This record gives sequence, C-alpha cells and structure tokens, in this order.
Amino acid sequence: MTATRSVLFVHQNFPGQFPRIARALMARGDRVAAIGGETAREMPGVDLRRWTTNRGTTPGILPLAVRAEADLIRANAAARTAVALAAEGFRPDVIVGHPGWGETLHLKEVWPDAKLILLAEFWYAVRGGDVGFDPEFTAPDAGLNEAAALNARNMGHALAYALADTIVSPTPFQAGTFPPAIRQRIHVHHEGINLAQARRHIGVKLRLPSGKVLDGSGPVVTFIARTLEPLRGFHSFMRALPRVMAERPDAEVVVIGTADRAGYGLPPPTGRTWRDVLLEEVGDRLDRSRLHFTGHVSHREMIDVLSLSAAHVYLTYPFTLSWSLIEAMACGCGIVASDTAPVRDVIRHGENGLLVDFFAQEAIASAVIELVAAPEKRERLGGEAVRFAADWFDAEKVGTPGWLHLIDRISDAARS
Repeated sequence: MTATRSVLFVHQNFPGQFPRIARALMARGDRVAAIGGETAREMPGVDLRRWTTNRGTTPGILPLAVRAEADLIRANAAARTAVALAAEGFRPDVIVGHPGWGETLHLKEVWPDAKLILLAEFWYAVRGGDVGFDPEFTAPDAGLNEAAALNARNMGHALAYALADTIVSPTPFQAGTFPPAIRQRIHVHHEGINLAQARRHIGVKLRLPSGKVLDGSGPVVTFIARTLEPLRGFHSFMRALPRVMAERPDAEVVVIGTADRAGYGLPPPTGRTWRDVLLEEVGDRLDRSRLHFTGHVSHREMIDVLSLSAAHVYLTYPFTLSWSLIEAMACGCGIVASDTAPVRDVIRHGENGLLVDFFAQEAIASAVIELVAAPEKRERLGGEAVRFAADWFDAEKVGTPGWLHLIDRISDAARS
C-alpha cells in the first residue's frame, strides 16, 4: 500500500492546472497544501496560503531587468510564506509548481529534501513560436531588442528548471520549444480534461445575451478564446465570417471570450479592443443579428454552446494549446483548426478535423461552409475527435493517473 504523502502545489492562480490532481491526492489520504498569489482560489481540504508583498519593481531599473526583479520579489514572498508553513510542521515530500511567476525559486532552501516537479508550458524565443509568426503584428525593427527581451523573460524560468527534479510539459510541441538542456529532461504528459463534463449535451436550448434562443434547429458556428486577440486567430476568424454568413444565411455565430482584458499577444490600439478593430473592418459585411458575443461564460454554458456547434473554429499562433480545443473535440464538434504546431499534435486533417492555413480566410470560410453543409462528414470527424480525446486527454483515466504515478515514483525514489 502506498504510504501517505505530503504534497505542496505552487501556482500564482491556484489551482490552475492542478485541481483534479489535488483532489485525487486527498481522496487517497495524502495531505495537500498550496501556495498562491492574491488570485489563488480556495479548494476544500487544501491548506492554501497566499503570499503578499508590499513592494514593486525598482523605478528606473534597466527595462530588461524588470521581469527578473519581479520574479525575485515574488520568489521571496513565496519563500516567506513557505517558512511560515514549515514552522507549523508541514514537510512536503513533493512540490508541484508552475514556475511562470518566480515563486518556486527558493523553495528548496526551505525544504531541501523535497522533490520538485515543475510544469513547462512554453519557452519564449524569436524563432519557432509565437514571436514573428504573424507579419501583420510584428514590428519590422524587432531584431536584437526583441530577442533580448525574450531572453530576459526566460531568466527566472531557466533557474527554476535547473533546480527541478522532474519537468512536465503538456504536449510535444510545447516541450519542443525548450532548449536541448531542458528539453531532454521533460516528460510529456497532459493533465487532461474532465470528460464527464466535457461531452455533448442533448436537447440544449441556449438563451443568448440578445434574448435569441438557439436550439440546434439551425447551424451554429462557434469560436472560443479566453481573450479575443490575434494570437488566438480572432482576426482571421472575423475576416472569414462575411463569406460564411453570406453563403449560410441560416447560420448563427457564437463567439465566447473576453474582449476587454489583456491577452498573451500584442495589445490593441489604446482605448480600443480587438473586437472593436475587427468589427470596424468587417462589421458592415456581417449580419449583426446573427453574430453573438457572449463574453465570459460558465464552463457549463460553454459546453452547451459546443453541444450546438456545427463547426467549431480554433486558430492559434505556435503557442500553448488551449483546453477549449480538447473540450470541443470531446463534445464531438466538427473542428476547423489552424495548421500550426500545437494543433498538429491533436488534429489529423481529414480524420478528426480539418486543418487550414491560419492566415487564409477563404480556406477557413470554405472549411466552415463544408462542415455546415455536410452533417455526415461532420459526425464522422466529430466521432473520431471524441475517441481521440478519450484516448489521450481523459483526466480520470489518463491525465490524473499519470500525474499520480509521477508523484509516487519521484517520492519513492527519494525515500529509497
């Protein structure tokens, strides 16, 4: 029988990627604690401690050093929180952390015998990733300055991974963004999604903010991004819509995502949102009565939208893979996705979805129109998407057991 363990999760926005793993640990009797920032959320059974700091970065500091200093400020705050937790007798066998904000940097000084597992989401670089991918939003004179800024952004990550005992990346592409010295130590394993929740709901009736009710009697085209921005292909999607809506006057378009907050990529012009910019560009060619922006919705509402989808569009720069794509696959949607590096890890063209050029608005429109008009093809692709999601991304059968095995293995090795 596996001995009881103590596991500490570290994530600024706890639980982040780790809620199911934390619950599974507690369900088998392990003790779980967490360190997070002000945005960390409580979880029943988890001893959550939030770090705080009363200072910011130094005014006038070298611009390239701002991120490194910010990471070190957060690292010191998290370490002080860890010291207080240790003073109460908590001794983690394993620390599982997201190093993106610096909080894991000093934890081995507090608990030198603990094994450290770090999540490796993305390594920023001027080649092979999101930077420079989209000529429309790439500064022509970026050059060395851009490279220096990205190197500075990676400094805290590099130290964090150097101190880690094990590194985990969710997809092959994301693992491949890291330098060879780190990449060779990465274990590829996705945390998975909850297939009990991410599955097609039958008989859904969706009331939109406009008051219109969608019930599946007509085709619905869907697009989801946490933030509506170019990095997630919002501009390419919007530019494809005029033709889609013209050729399918019966189609409703539902867009889920926040327009008025910062995303990963280039910010919009001051005082505007990317939704404003794109509606100004193509809005006069759209039937606005059939275009619905929902803003942020609950997870249940998102699954309801996907349950009605005849064609779900997912576009992204070479960057981290969104959970929403896997959830759309699990719902059996007909997927139209960009032929970009992270997507090719999960979508096989003509087998479980359709891949299109990220920038080719005509190709995007054609693929959407094709799926809307071909229910048999849509159902075949969607059925294969469901099977793929179940085989590779089921949290209960694949994601969480894999993480538990990793935690046990590294902990047992430390005890032997």
